Amino acid sequence: MPKFLSIFLKVLLCVAIAAGCYFWVTGMIASNYLYRSPLKDSAPTPGAALGKASTRRVVIVLIDALRYDTSLKTDVMPTLAKLRDAGASAIMHSQAPSFSEPGYSTLLTGAWPYLNDGPVFNLDYGKIPTFTQDNLFSAAHRAGFKTAISGYYWFEELVPQSDVDFSFYTPGEDKAADKDVIAAALPWLKENNSQLVLIHIDQVDYAGHHEGGAASQAWLDAAKRSDAMLAQIVATLDLSQDTIVVLSDHGQIDAGGHGGQDPITLLEPFVIAGASVVPGSYADMNQVDVAPTVAALLGVSLPASTQGVVLTEMLKLDQSVLDALPGAIEMQQTNLLNAYAKAVGISLESSRIPTGSDVSQYQSVLTQLRQNKMFSERIPRALIAAVFLALCVLWLTKNFKKGSGAWIIAGLVFAFLFNYRYGVYDQKTYSLASVTSETELIMYIGITAAVVLAFAWLCIFLDRRYFRMTPGQAAHMTLGLVLTTAFINGLPAILSFVINGVVLTWTLPNYLFEFLGMLSLIEVLFICAVGLVLTGIAALLAWLVTRNANKEKAKAK
Repeated sequence: MPKFLSIFLKVLLCVAIAAGCYFWVTGMIASNYLYRSPLKDSAPTPGAALGKASTRRVVIVLIDALRYDTSLKTDVMPTLAKLRDAGASAIMHSQAPSFSEPGYSTLLTGAWPYLNDGPVFNLDYGKIPTFTQDNLFSAAHRAGFKTAISGYYWFEELVPQSDVDFSFYTPGEDKAADKDVIAAALPWLKENNSQLVLIHIDQVDYAGHHEGGAASQAWLDAAKRSDAMLAQIVATLDLSQDTIVVLSDHGQIDAGGHGGQDPITLLEPFVIAGASVVPGSYADMNQVDVAPTVAALLGVSLPASTQGVVLTEMLKLDQSVLDALPGAIEMQQTNLLNAYAKAVGISLESSRIPTGSDVSQYQSVLTQLRQNKMFSERIPRALIAAVFLALCVLWLTKNFKKGSGAWIIAGLVFAFLFNYRYGVYDQKTYSLASVTSETELIMYIGITAAVVLAFAWLCIFLDRRYFRMTPGQAAHMTLGLVLTTAFINGLPAILSFVINGVVLTWTLPNYLFEFLGMLSLIEVLFICAVGLVLTGIAALLAWLVTRNANKEKAKAK
């Protein structure tokens, strides 16, 4: 094949790879925003109310982004410390994505983000879908209870407003907005006109995002103010008759931010105190346990899509509820299992459906169904990836004598320098928690990739003396370096393809591999784009050197 045709095809390949990366990464991000649960149009039907309420009312105080370690600081949150000593507490675990809207949805439906049909990534007000799955507020309303919410205006769209009797919503997120939230909620509490109340305090999350992160003094100050507001709420309650629940939706990394799979963002406090609470420190629990536990405390029906357990060890439930729970759990979990299997197109034999009230057995079957379907989809993707990798390795092997060894070194140098700046120098996490905006992420990766690729290319260019080649040879060698660097740094995207697919479809991805794949795709996009510029520069420099050499020869004659 003539060299100019080979160069032309490689240029086209770089353009195609860059375009493919662009459409892939934008499609990947868009599919997270657009994701809906398989149960969206086939939500399980709620069961009957469990029995008599074991408390006069339940007040849920959601302190947005409050980390578990911060909640233990008695000098920062003395009111919460008193409630923990007087009541029951546990470490609560959530699942990625650790954004607020999926956290709110999990807390109120009792189902994980892949199933609860709440947003996966935070959507703007006006674009948020209302719960299609049963939730605490709908269950309370069916039982004839009055309900109330005071907090951020995302709740106005998430929770069916026909099931909310008293409400106050604000677009504000800071301490001033929280003052308005408390001012609206306190009269409801004093007048005791609602049996289920949700109060959302947002300034801790605001401090993490806008005032220095979770390791800053501003974070601690926001936690102190939130604790003072919690004291105002407690002062309106009679904890011999009322029950208060204090919790969080997610944590934040030290630098500020959340959304990914970082362990600190998936660990939250859970404190419950007051009527019918058995004091003590309990084993770890899951975020999905909150909704069924509060439902049992109120004696209302279990949210129909819940995947959690009722924390009976923490509560002194009315006997009518204790009697009804085993049958209610069996019916609810059986209905959920059947609904999920049907929604994802899996035939579920009746012999595989457990009996009894052990939620873990039902969820084990559901998890197995999900994992089996994911595994079956990964097999053909793995075969495609294996063929692609084999072809790339074969190409590098065939071109080893032509310089592919140097190209591989350049690709590895790029990977080292890029990740050194990203993970070591700038201390960013390999998760969505470090993403402040899509534009910022693209600019950061683009600038870093351009500088690092130019450095790696220059080192190889000088070491291998590309400038002494013909312009065509210099361009050919540079394109080989660019494609090899794209291949090496595109490996995480290939792995993400095998594990998660191209975009989200019927379930959520592994967010570590999803993020690594997204990072890789943006890197490769800029490697190819900047690489084309470097190809032109290489050819130009080689032409200039050749021209000067020819002039010198002509003068010598």
